[in-house]
Amino acid sequence: MGVVLLKRKLTSFQIIILGFSCVILFGTFLLMLPFSSRSGLATPFSDALFTSTSAVCVTGLIIHDTATYWSAFGQFVILLLIQIGGMGVITVAASFAMISGRKISLMQRSTMQEAISAPKVGGIVRLTGFIVRVTLMMELLCAAVMAPVFCRDFGKKGLWMALFHSVSAFCNAGFDLLGVRTPFSSLTSYAANPVINFTIMFLIVFGGIGFLTWDDIRTNRLHLHKYRMQSKVILCTTAVLLIVPAMYFYFFEFADLTRKERLLSSLFQAVTPRTAGFNTVELTDLSEAGQFITIALMLIGGSPGSTAGGLKTTTIAVLLTTAISTFRRRENANLFGRRIDDDVVKNAATISLMYITLCCTGGLIISVSEGLPMLTCLFETASAVGTVGLSLGITPELNLLSRSVLILLMFFGRVGGLTLIFAALSGAQKEVSKLPKEKITVG
Repeated sequence: MGVVLLKRKLTSFQIIILGFSCVILFGTFLLMLPFSSRSGLATPFSDALFTSTSAVCVTGLIIHDTATYWSAFGQFVILLLIQIGGMGVITVAASFAMISGRKISLMQRSTMQEAISAPKVGGIVRLTGFIVRVTLMMELLCAAVMAPVFCRDFGKKGLWMALFHSVSAFCNAGFDLLGVRTPFSSLTSYAANPVINFTIMFLIVFGGIGFLTWDDIRTNRLHLHKYRMQSKVILCTTAVLLIVPAMYFYFFEFADLTRKERLLSSLFQAVTPRTAGFNTVELTDLSEAGQFITIALMLIGGSPGSTAGGLKTTTIAVLLTTAISTFRRRENANLFGRRIDDDVVKNAATISLMYITLCCTGGLIISVSEGLPMLTCLFETASAVGTVGLSLGITPELNLLSRSVLILLMFFGRVGGLTLIFAALSGAQKEVSKLPKEKITVG
């Protein structure tokens, strides 16, 4: 009876947080087992917790090289955690319920709606089925594309590596198994390989655009005028955030590379911060301007209802549109002939402030604790809160306090700022009265 009452009292937001927390703790337990590591020794709790959080929150920050530290079982556990985290704990649980033939209650449908940022409860079960089918199909298809390259270099083990990297890329996780060549090297050994580069980039963009957008594309095909406004905003913003940074990286970074490698590296470096975590070049070789641009891209992240984290492309689009409307002295922000609701603008401003505050606060704590440059620390915290996984190489050397900061930022970035706020304030009453209004000068 107590369990039933507890279930009834939990809101959708609290269920989402509880689900992610339970999966992280279960993953931590599995990774602590002696046969999860190659050495056969039990992994310390803090190390296992960091890795499990990074995998479930599809971040990719690591303190042990995935290929050389973890056994085949440990790598399988990490891959399973990535898949659950990428698709979403609620989506995976709902999928098993659908397969078993269980009826999905209205409360469960509401939770599913919040988990994938769907606009309405109607059709949520169909959309969940679409998510599962598309995820598995794309991961297997792209694994088959990369398999010949990996099998050529690693033999039969290349099949496992192709599948691992395909899942990791689609879920925007950034975990890799190429440390067998050089630990923590990511995809640097394939910087000039177009098959690996374009396949990984395709998976990152596909997973980061969001399932709602792909459902819109599937339904309306090339009839762009029929797309939801959100889909149009996501596609346009994503295109800008890919093209503009790629042009910067091509003209101002990677001057010592050949034209082919420079083009591939520029495209890859524009794609991966949102929010995959793979890298084909040494990030420490980037100029401070290049690192700053990467930080900005990591904070922006992907799109709602996707495997990516970050502020989301729609948040940035709403803020920019609101600013433009203010400059033009318009009462409301408009996008594609539609008015943006004031509540959406408030949420966008709140989320942006929260992410920036967390990134800066976390960076400050790590900088003071470790005695490291602030820009370097901001790179790590932006990577954590944006669930990216790119690193300047300081994560494995951080102390327990700094690692704890990154764990909290990764969890916050994956669950989402508003989810945490709504979960914490679930009992708050909606305002029914208003105080007298008085103007205040800003700017």
